[in-house]
Amino acid sequence: MVVRTSPSVRVRITTTVALLVLAGLVVAGVVVYTIESHRLDQQVQAQADQEFAELAKLQEGRTFTDPEAMVRAYLEHKVPEDDELLIGWWNDGARIQSPQWDAISNSAWLADAVRPLLATNGTTRVHSDFGELQIGVQSVRKGDRVGALVVVTFLDTARAGLQETMRTYAIVAALALLLVTAMAAWVSGRLLSPLRTLRETADDISETDLSRRLPVAGNDDITALTRTFNGMLDRLEAAFVGQREFLDDAGHELKTPLTVLRGHLELLDADDPAEVAETRDLLLDETDRMSRLVGDLMLLATSDRPDFLQPREVDLDGLTCDLATKARGLGDRAWSVDATASARIVADEQRLTQAALQLAHNAVKHTRDGDEIAIGSSYDGRTARLWVRDTGPGVPPQDRERIFERFGRSVVPPGDEGFGLGLSIVGAIARAHGGSVGVEDVEPQGARFVITLPQEDEWPGS
Repeated sequence: MVVRTSPSVRVRITTTVALLVLAGLVVAGVVVYTIESHRLDQQVQAQADQEFAELAKLQEGRTFTDPEAMVRAYLEHKVPEDDELLIGWWNDGARIQSPQWDAISNSAWLADAVRPLLATNGTTRVHSDFGELQIGVQSVRKGDRVGALVVVTFLDTARAGLQETMRTYAIVAALALLLVTAMAAWVSGRLLSPLRTLRETADDISETDLSRRLPVAGNDDITALTRTFNGMLDRLEAAFVGQREFLDDAGHELKTPLTVLRGHLELLDADDPAEVAETRDLLLDETDRMSRLVGDLMLLATSDRPDFLQPREVDLDGLTCDLATKARGLGDRAWSVDATASARIVADEQRLTQAALQLAHNAVKHTRDGDEIAIGSSYDGRTARLWVRDTGPGVPPQDRERIFERFGRSVVPPGDEGFGLGLSIVGAIARAHGGSVGVEDVEPQGARFVITLPQEDEWPGS
């Protein structure tokens, strides 16, 4: 059972997208409102300025006896806008208005707003029971008589269209936010679907079944992760299968010497000194065989570890000659050197020596006294080859892969008490170097076992 201590990735992605979209819509709304509000303020001021300009034009075209007459004449032929109240002001009060709105024209706060502007003209804003108002004053003078045109603009009415637009924007923005959030949830769900499948697959995997794999589709980062996960499962399955086979093989091979030990101990007559001595020698021999088997198995088990090799520069020519010298002690054979390569390679000299001597020991077992066994090496600039050639019966084609498996054997010569691990150790050493080992036919008869070692700039064991 999976216990979640925080929201799922899908929820977090969806929430993040929703918050970002919400922030973007709010910022856009604020910007639009600010710009439009400023534009409306300019429009209201332009509208008042137009009224004053028309009053000035009327003054230039006609002659009036006093300011009151000019203001009255202007208001008589002027139709105010829906958000305007035009007032004729003289004798320190509102004397005429269009349209009729006594609650404003007779208010004390209107007089307090108009009086300071009569001398300088201009505009001011006041808050009233009718909302926010802009009051503009344009004075008219004739001798010592002063009149004025007062333009009262109802800003709330002027902004009604903008407020309606912003309400519409809020509704559309809310619908867009819901749509984007739903799409984000759907898309994130589809994108994260392989991850959910990966988690479910990982939950279903057990130590006895590593065969499940994720379906691969597409060519994105999730697909790359899927391929990586499948590759990891391949490696784990190979490792577990190899471990299981290793344990099965080891148990099978150890069963025989253990059975021999148990059988002789059960049949031992402790009162017979001669039988005790004979049994002791036999059990010591079996114990030595078991120790050798365990040592070989341990070597194979550690061949995949990073510290299995200790690579350094190796003189291939010197290594070949040293191997030929050491191999002479393995048996009375006609030892020789086929060829040597004057090159320096990167390898673990001790492991290569172990592998080559194992091949030489294997050649001794399949030849007779006086038969030829040769050791050689070559290097072509990128690949080094080290081989052991014999004049024995050779290896049948059908056995050339099996002999390099654990406990895999071909035709066994008389007296061979090996376990079938020698060539598998050679193969493990070659693979640890990033190379391989194989067997070839030799004319007129015999076999040549070749260890191939690649020499790259980035060598696997370095």
